[in-house]
Amino acid sequence: MKNINRVVAIIVSIIALSVQVSQAQKKPNIIFFFTDDQSYDTQRAFGNPDVKTPNLDKLAGKGVVFLRHYNTTAICAASRANVMAGMYEYKTGCNFDHGDMGTKQWSTSYPKLLKQAGYKVGFAGKFGFSISDEEGLTAEGEEGNVAQSDFDYWAGAPGQTSYKTAENEHLSQYANMYPHSSRAYGAASIDFIDKAVEEGKPFCMSVYFKAPHRPVEPDPKFDAIYEDTKFRKLPNYGRKAGEHLAPQSRMGRQYDRFEEWGYDTKKDYQEALRKYHQLIYGVDYSIGMILNELKALGVDDNTVIIFSSDNGYYNGSHGFGSKALPYEEGARVPLIISDPRNKKSKSMRKSSALTGNVDITATILDLAGVPIPTNYDGVSLMPLLLKLEKPVRASLPIIQVWGGEEIHSLTVLDGQYKYIYWYFQDEKKELKPTEELFDILNDPYEMENLAGESEYAVPLAKLRDLYDDQIEAWKKEGVKYNNYEKYGVLLDRNIAWHDKELMVKEIEEK
Repeated sequence: MKNINRVVAIIVSIIALSVQVSQAQKKPNIIFFFTDDQSYDTQRAFGNPDVKTPNLDKLAGKGVVFLRHYNTTAICAASRANVMAGMYEYKTGCNFDHGDMGTKQWSTSYPKLLKQAGYKVGFAGKFGFSISDEEGLTAEGEEGNVAQSDFDYWAGAPGQTSYKTAENEHLSQYANMYPHSSRAYGAASIDFIDKAVEEGKPFCMSVYFKAPHRPVEPDPKFDAIYEDTKFRKLPNYGRKAGEHLAPQSRMGRQYDRFEEWGYDTKKDYQEALRKYHQLIYGVDYSIGMILNELKALGVDDNTVIIFSSDNGYYNGSHGFGSKALPYEEGARVPLIISDPRNKKSKSMRKSSALTGNVDITATILDLAGVPIPTNYDGVSLMPLLLKLEKPVRASLPIIQVWGGEEIHSLTVLDGQYKYIYWYFQDEKKELKPTEELFDILNDPYEMENLAGESEYAVPLAKLRDLYDDQIEAWKKEGVKYNNYEKYGVLLDRNIAWHDKELMVKEIEEK
């Protein structure tokens, strides 16, 4: 009798396990690849014939390439916080110079919600921001420490991390075989995926690469990849291509870094681009490692791949280096979503719909069948995966309140135009509030400011209205700490500069 009971128990366990595995497989696995400082113009799918990204090309070839995807804040700490929490910066309260993300905002982050829904969640790479309820605190060197406990697997590192695998505590076990961190992230991800598949659980792995962020330390394994490549220059390359832009844009370090980072001579420019793209090639190789493992495990047909970057990179466009500013090369980045379950995923499809980094968060939850929180600013891109011509949003903000006050601005985009308002005024520096309007569809390199052209009065008025709506949202929904409240006043284009100074003083004296 005992033997019969034991057999019955075993059969029941097998049936229960089979049901569990079956239910898990109904939910797709999700892998989110996120690079650092990668401009949209870095892949063949986005129009660059000089680069080599074979694995990303494969993903693009069976997925949707989003041609107008932007970071709502184009700098790593804020952008990564935006993506984790699905909210704009003024609601996360998180950026350099401002402070950490609060525990309330983190409580509805996609990793926490996925874990609550039964997903096995893993993280590898540069986390990029800290979590704390202490106002005005930027806990440098502690990025990810609080969040670590909310992941089932952790191979992350604080700060800017290191390209040397051995110098990253949770990655050091891979140092001998993969001394460069980009490949080590691939190996770490494979270990997590293997375990998740063994347990029969749906998984979400977030791989937040350091590359191609500085310092310029590409993997020596790929030194020969671009040794004979001569990279083209975009039509808006150089100082002269930035003379028509608002003078505020030239007040920050982005302008100085054009020369500091070697974009002012033909020889230095080519060398800078070779190293930059070599770093991206290392990312592509790592992605290939993971794709091969998914296929070997037989889960590739139920794994959705998302690829994007936390901000763009100027590489000399308009005479700028670095990122942060709201022009195309700084704020616009690649986005590829490959869903093998979609019957349309047999060839590359391109979408010109306007999308933002916060939309990635909502899409991840939608893919997993998890309700999207009402506090999210992001919207799911699932409708675009099914029907490309159907837009999911009418407008999108780009926030820039990092660094010197002179370069602070707020930008709003719609399906065709981009409107930028630079509020800072200083008579000694000959700076006054400045408007910029660009027709992105017909002038993708932003070579003509249309704000003063009478024939563009109608789109200018429309974008101003969208801008004003965004200001009202900031005032209503923005956090009242970490120095964000004052921007509801400073960025308001309908308040005179003298009045702004008095109103901000009152806010700061509260």
